[in-house]
Amino acid sequence: MTIDVPEAYGRALDAFGALVHRIAPGQWETPTPCVDWDVRALVNHVVGESLWAPELLAGRTSAEVGDAFDGDLLGDDPIKAFDTSAVAAVQAVTARGALEGVVRLPFGDVPGREYVTELFADALIHTWDLARAIGADERLDPELVEACAAWFAAAEPGREQETAPGESRSPAEDAQARLLASWGRDA
Repeated sequence: MTIDVPEAYGRALDAFGALVHRIAPGQWETPTPCVDWDVRALVNHVVGESLWAPELLAGRTSAEVGDAFDGDLLGDDPIKAFDTSAVAAVQAVTARGALEGVVRLPFGDVPGREYVTELFADALIHTWDLARAIGADERLDPELVEACAAWFAAAEPGREQETAPGESRSPAEDAQARLLASWGRDA
């Protein structure tokens, strides 16, 4: 399946954001499927990635950015912090030339398209993590699941996982369960 990567990222980030807006005051310390992360830490992680995106897509290195996005990025208004960072990230990934440029990550240079695809995949998987943590509907957009699974299978050959014998699910649920399993989630 071919999908517009910036659009997919925007849609995944929108879905995550919709859940951020549903977090009840007492849920910020709720554990998530991500080991050692509660809801606040998970949202902080996504906000951090969203803040890094404009910097890296503009050609800055992680060394140049330094520790600007370390620590608590949510402050007293986590929802506003998410919304502001998401808008900036989507603007950065949809900017002319963002996908064609080179992103300088600590482990090496990667094409902008690959970096944005990784952002998309991370936002999609963390949408499920957040939904699970706050007790929301865990179904992910099937088109995004398919696109993410295709990218991940190409990037990590042999990582696809089949549904357990005797397990009966709809094809969309199977695809989501396989994707989540390939990312270490027990759906």
